[in-house]
Amino acid sequence: MNVVVLGAGIVGTASAWYLRQAGHDVTVVERQSGPAQETSFANGCQISVSHAEPWATPAGLAKVLQSLGREDAPLLFRLRADPLQWRWCLQFLRECAPGRVAANLRNIVALAEYSRRSLQALRAQTGIDYDHLTRGILHFYTDEREFERACRASAAMRDLGCPRMTVDAGEAVRIEPALAGLGSRLVGADFTPTDESGDVHRFTTQLAQQGAADGIRFLTNTTVTRLLANGDAVDAVEIIDAAGRHRRLAADAVVVALGSFSVPLLAPLGIPLLIYPGKGYSATYPVLDPDLAPTVSLTDDGHKLVFSRLGARLRVAGTCELNGYVRDLNPVRCAAITQRVRSLFPGACDYDAATYWAGLRPLTPSNVPYVGRTRFANLYLNTGHGTLGWTMGAGSGRAIADIVSGRRPEVDFAFCGLTSRPAPFGARRAAA
Repeated sequence: MNVVVLGAGIVGTASAWYLRQAGHDVTVVERQSGPAQETSFANGCQISVSHAEPWATPAGLAKVLQSLGREDAPLLFRLRADPLQWRWCLQFLRECAPGRVAANLRNIVALAEYSRRSLQALRAQTGIDYDHLTRGILHFYTDEREFERACRASAAMRDLGCPRMTVDAGEAVRIEPALAGLGSRLVGADFTPTDESGDVHRFTTQLAQQGAADGIRFLTNTTVTRLLANGDAVDAVEIIDAAGRHRRLAADAVVVALGSFSVPLLAPLGIPLLIYPGKGYSATYPVLDPDLAPTVSLTDDGHKLVFSRLGARLRVAGTCELNGYVRDLNPVRCAAITQRVRSLFPGACDYDAATYWAGLRPLTPSNVPYVGRTRFANLYLNTGHGTLGWTMGAGSGRAIADIVSGRRPEVDFAFCGLTSRPAPFGARRAAA
């Protein structure tokens, strides 16, 4: 089949790779000059299967309310006259119900674990080097109440098969000696040795290069303007190419992997996705003293920051700002990140040489992404991964390639429009 994939972040690029491996002719459309230039450019770099809880929980809702009005809060919510934001918030409240929290957690962990295995196989197959570390993720706490809540969360993760272990402060320092400077501020941690970290931009860029060598066609500096539907199928994708010309790309199948920008593209087709952009920040620091900078990937729960060592760099990312499609850097939030990192690891990095970045995470109220079919016979979704695009990218790309190819994915997940084994594409199109 001739498959057009919209978006060349980690999710779109992985989708294209697996579709090509399945034997399809694949074209990727990307508005930037290359792959992984937006949300996949400078994120926190964690493959965080065992720390992938949904945000919509009673405790998460309490944190949202505590953050209101604070410019430097980990979660900054700016109320807008935006119907999508209001619908998203109402659904977020519904997802905080205990039964829905449990179902969402099962779906997230299932896809994340499947994705980690897929990434490991892909790494072995391609030989891509992306500063990856397999030293686990250590989630540390400086607040006793947060630590007590984390102990309950760790138990829930263990029930789902995740080896997330609760450890005391002394064991946390043994795992990551750079935490020794916290002293009595460190009250405990939990540790998952199977989790990983690595530079998603480097990985995605190299995967795209290998995919292009294998025949995937990348149309960069190309904007998607609309999808052209005929009955219950999409016949073509309308684009503005790098030369500024309007063109139509014929397609047997279309995969939408545009993150937050999937919403305005699909709305005219009557597909109302509940995805809202959550602006996340990151700061990348040159490491001055390798012995003082962490090498185990860390999560600072109290400040909602993650730390990943990328060779001679330290990437720190986190916080979330619900403020529409605005990517401007807020200097107050940038300064808050550096202030926290400097207080944790003084002397480890050149904090005056920070490189700041912001990207729009495509958040669903449940944190469960849209992966699967739409009501159109040949239009598929792979979007809405929120803060877990890197964690879920390889697995959701592999899964959507299976679905497009008429196979049921090898993971127990709530795929869109998939209640039984999908029929082969040709049979669906003939029936249409």
